[in-house]
Amino acid sequence: MRLGQPRIEPVDLDRLDADQRAALEPFLASDGGKVGGGKILNIFRTLAHAPKALTAFLSWGNYILSKRNALSPRDRELVILRTGYNCRSGYEWTQHKRIGLDCGLTDDEVARIKAGPDAGGWNELDQAMLRATDELTTDHFITDATWAALAPLGDKGRMDLVMTVGQYTQVSMILNSFGVQVEDGWDVDSDLKA
Repeated sequence: MRLGQPRIEPVDLDRLDADQRAALEPFLASDGGKVGGGKILNIFRTLAHAPKALTAFLSWGNYILSKRNALSPRDRELVILRTGYNCRSGYEWTQHKRIGLDCGLTDDEVARIKAGPDAGGWNELDQAMLRATDELTTDHFITDATWAALAPLGDKGRMDLVMTVGQYTQVSMILNSFGVQVEDGWDVDSDLKA
């Protein structure tokens, strides 16, 4: 975690104004977003300080995490985890490690994501997706060689990979800069502590 305490405290759910309540309504009305003890995640409670931005953020994020994204859930989480790791976002890694394991990544693969595309054991497409993520998070551009290696994804898949890395780079910047803390009872990976 970059910060040991929030720069922006999550909103108090008992003291929401009308706009905050409207932005958080998807979470208040269902179990969506309630993880780990039935509470609304700190990221959403923090973003509720800007309710209109939260609503737009949720709309785009829902596309990235949906079946409309051409990446398989496993491949999407591979890319999200590498993005979070590259951005040194303890919250992002902690949250998506759980999701990645639920989407088919193994414990071994999650550990190797930290080592990147040159770690042993990746197939060619996994290597290309990890390399593309590294290129996007360092140079904001995928090289021709990596683009060609991503051909099995097709044009839509390559577009969705870029958009997924872009979304989770933004999420990581938000989490890191606002000091969003992990949920109570969650442990941050030792490689991403301060």
